[in-house]
Amino acid sequence: MTTETRPDPAATTTKRVAAASVDEVLRWLDSSAAGLSAAEAAARLARYGPNAVRTHRVNVLAVLGRQLRNAVLILLAGTAVVSYFLGDSMQAVIIFIILAASIGLGFVNEYRAERAAADLHASVHHNAVVRRDGKFVSLAVTALVPGDVIRLSLGEAVPADVRLIAVNGLECNESILTGESTGAEKAPEPVPPGTDVADATDLAFMGTIVSAGEGTGVVYATGKEAEFGRIAAGLDERQPETGFQVGLRRFSYLLLQVAIALMVIILVSNLLLAKPIIDSVLFSLAIAVGITPQLLPAVVSTGLATGSRQLAKAKVLVKRLVCIEDLGDIDILITDKTGTLTEGRIRLVDTVDPAGAHSDAVRRLGLLATDVDPETGGASANSLDAALWESAPAGEPAAGAVRRVAMLPFDHERRATSALVDDDGNRVLVVKGAPEQVLAGCRNVAPETDEVLAALFAQGRRVVAVAARPAPGLTALTRADECDLSLAGFLVFADEPKSAARQSLAELAELGIELKIATGDNPQVAEKVCAELGLASKGTITGAGLDGLGDDAFAGVAQSHTIFARISPEQKARLISALRRTGRSVGFLGDGVNDALALHAADVGISVDSATDVAKDAADVVLLEKDLGVLATGVAEGRRIFANTIKYVLMGTSSNFGNMFSAAAASALLPFLPMLPSQILLNNLLYDSSQLAIPTDRVDAAQLQAPSHWDVAFIRRFMLIFGPISSLFDFLTFGLMLGVLHAGAVEFRTGWFVESLATQTLIIFVIRTRMVPFFRSRPSALLAVTSLTVVAVGAGLTISPLARTLGFTPLPWQFFAVLGAFVACYLVLVELGKLLFYSEPMRPVGRPHRTRGSAYRIRRRAARYHYIERRMRKRA
Repeated sequence: MTTETRPDPAATTTKRVAAASVDEVLRWLDSSAAGLSAAEAAARLARYGPNAVRTHRVNVLAVLGRQLRNAVLILLAGTAVVSYFLGDSMQAVIIFIILAASIGLGFVNEYRAERAAADLHASVHHNAVVRRDGKFVSLAVTALVPGDVIRLSLGEAVPADVRLIAVNGLECNESILTGESTGAEKAPEPVPPGTDVADATDLAFMGTIVSAGEGTGVVYATGKEAEFGRIAAGLDERQPETGFQVGLRRFSYLLLQVAIALMVIILVSNLLLAKPIIDSVLFSLAIAVGITPQLLPAVVSTGLATGSRQLAKAKVLVKRLVCIEDLGDIDILITDKTGTLTEGRIRLVDTVDPAGAHSDAVRRLGLLATDVDPETGGASANSLDAALWESAPAGEPAAGAVRRVAMLPFDHERRATSALVDDDGNRVLVVKGAPEQVLAGCRNVAPETDEVLAALFAQGRRVVAVAARPAPGLTALTRADECDLSLAGFLVFADEPKSAARQSLAELAELGIELKIATGDNPQVAEKVCAELGLASKGTITGAGLDGLGDDAFAGVAQSHTIFARISPEQKARLISALRRTGRSVGFLGDGVNDALALHAADVGISVDSATDVAKDAADVVLLEKDLGVLATGVAEGRRIFANTIKYVLMGTSSNFGNMFSAAAASALLPFLPMLPSQILLNNLLYDSSQLAIPTDRVDAAQLQAPSHWDVAFIRRFMLIFGPISSLFDFLTFGLMLGVLHAGAVEFRTGWFVESLATQTLIIFVIRTRMVPFFRSRPSALLAVTSLTVVAVGAGLTISPLARTLGFTPLPWQFFAVLGAFVACYLVLVELGKLLFYSEPMRPVGRPHRTRGSAYRIRRRAARYHYIERRMRKRA
C-alpha cells in the first residue's frame, strides 16, 4: 500500500494547485471547507510567519543617501576639496562643518519622520473575512495562514493566493500582475495541467482587486510565497517626485547656476586685476558658496519632520512626507457625507411596510438578501448589512429553515442585491437596494408609497427598499429576473450628523477650502444633513441631471453646485477632472470601492483606516480618524510648512545675493580681499544656524487662507529688489570703515563681518511676514532667541581668543553705535520696500487674489488662526 506524501503548504506550486480539484487542495493543506480552528491557525502562523510581503521599514543608508543627493551640498563638498588642496585648511574645516550640519540635521529629521510614518503604517490594517471554528469572522490579513477559508467581496484586495471553492459572478482586476485592466472571470473548476498561471481561472492572487461578484476560497500561499509576494520582494520602492520636490529641485539648480556664473565672473575679474591666483580662486569659491542657502535641505526636512509628528499625533497618515505640502495645496474638498458630516455609525431604526406601518417581515426578508449566508451567519463587509444583522433577534432567520440557492451580488450600476432562497420549501426571490431601482421592478405600487418615502427622506433617513416574489423552478439569477416584484417595504437606517462637524466646516472655510458633497444617497437626505450643520449650499443636482452634459456644461455645473446626489463613480471622477481644469486643486475624501476612480483623479486622494482596501491603496493620505477637523489640521500644517520654507528661501537669496554682490564689487575696488574666504563661510554658518528655528515660526492667518506654490520668477524678483537694499548698507559700512575710521584690511574685514551678519540675520523679523513685524505678527520665541544669539556670538568672536586665528580684531565702540543705527534704518527701509513689493501689481503668481479687508477683519482672521493653532496643539 502506497502512502501519498503531503507537500508542505508553503511549497505547493501554483500550477499544481490550479490543476487540482478543490478536495485535493484541501487535503494537501490539511484543511476543509469549514476552515481551520483558532488553535491550528495560531500554530501555522508561528510556523509560516505573518501574511505580509514587506513592512514599512526605515533604511538608514537610504535616508542618508537622500541627504547626499543634493546639488547645493555637492557644490559645498567640491569647494571643501579644492580649498584643502589649495592650502586653506580653515576654509575646508568650516565648509566641512556646514556640510556635517546640513547632512546631519537632514538625516536626523528625516529618519525620525520615517520612523513616525512606519509606526503609522503599522497601525493601518487590511481585514479579511475568514472562517475560523466554523464561523466567518473579520481578522487582519496578516493573520491568514495556508489552509484558511476566506470570503472575497466586491472592492476587496485579495489578501493571499487563493484556490477558489465557490464563486458568484466573481471577477478580479489582475492588472497589478498581468497589466490587463479588464476583469478576469473566475470559476472553481480546475484548469488543465500545464496552464499558464495568468490563465488560471480557478485562482485569485494576492494584491488583485475583486471588481465584481463574490466568492470563497482556501488560502494556499501567503506573504513572500504568494505570486505577488515574490515579485514585490524585489521591486524598487522609489516614488515619483511631487510638485513640491520638483519645485525645490529646480530652485536648487537655479541657485547652482547663479553661483557658478558668479564664481567665474569674480575669478576672471580678480585675475585681470593681477591678484594672487590662489586667493582669487578661494575667494570666488567662497562667494559661490555664500550665495547658496546651504541649510535649505535641513530646513525643509526639519519642517516636514515637525509636520509629520504633528499630523501623527492628530492621527493623519501621510504616505510620503512631501505629501504634507501637497495636502496644503487643496482649495476644494469633495467628500461623502457618511462618517465625515455624520457619525458613520449606521443603525437600523425601523422596518416599515409600503403604507409606513412597522413590519418585522420586512426585516426578515432583508436579512435573506444580505452578503451573509443565513445558514452560517457571521461578519459582514457592508455597513448596512452589518447594522441589519446586529438588529436581528437571535435565530432570525432560522438557519435550519432557510437555504440560499443563488445570489446576484450588489453592483454600482444596479444598486441592488438579489437572493434566491429556499424558505421552508418555498423558493423566493428577494431584491434589496436603492428605492428608485427596486420600485422600478415592482408592480402595483400604492400611491401613498411615494409619500412614505418622502417623509423618511425628509427626516434624513437612509432608506433601502425590499421586494420579493415567488420563484418556483428558478435555479440561477440574472438581472432579467429582478422584475414583477411585490414591494414588501423599507429598511430605515439612521446616521446622525456629527456634533463636531459644524466646527470642522468652519475651520475648512477659514482655510479657504470649498466643500462639495458627492454622495450616492437621496438628495433630500444630503440637503437635510448639510442644513443641520450650517453648510451653505449653492445648489443640488443628481447623477441623472449630470448625464448627457458636455464638458463645458459639466464644468459649469461642477462650479455652481454644492451637493451631487445619486452620483456614479465615473461621475465623481469626471467632477474632479472638471474642477481641476479650472485651475483648482482638488482633494477627494472617499472610503468605498466606488471611490477608487475619484481618488486617483484628485490632486490629493484621502481615505480612512476603515475604508475598503482599494480605497486605502489609491489614497495619498489616510486618516486614522474620519474627521474633517483632523483634515483641516493637515491642510493648515501643509501650508505652514511651505510658508516657513519660503521665508528661508526669500531671506537667504536676497540677503546672500546682496552681500555677495557687495563682496564682488569691493574686491574689484580694494587692494585687498574685503573678507577672507573662511570669514565668508563662517558668516554663512552662523547665519544659517539661526535660521534652523524657522520651521517653528508662527505663520500669519492670511498665509493659511490659500495655498502658495513655488514661483521662481517671484523669488528672482524678490532677490533683485531686496538684495540691492542690503548692498546699500554694506557700502555705507565700507565708507564708515575707510573714510571715517581709516581701517586697514583686518579692521575692514572685521567691521563688515559684524555688519553683514547683523543685517542678514535680523532681516528675518521683517521678511517673515507681510504685516508690520512685532506689532501685528510676532515671531516664535525660538526664532527670536536664535537670531539675537547668533548676532551676539558673531560680535563676540571679534574680541574672543579666536579672533586672531579667524582674522579679526577688536573694533571701537563708535563702530557699534553707528552699526545700531544702520541696522535700524535697514529694517525700516526693507519694511517700506515690502509694502511696495506686495502691492497689487507685485502680487505673486500662484496665489489666488484676495482683497484686503478692514482692520477688524484682519484681527478676526488672525484670532481665528490662533484658535486653529491652539486646537492643533490640543489635538497633539
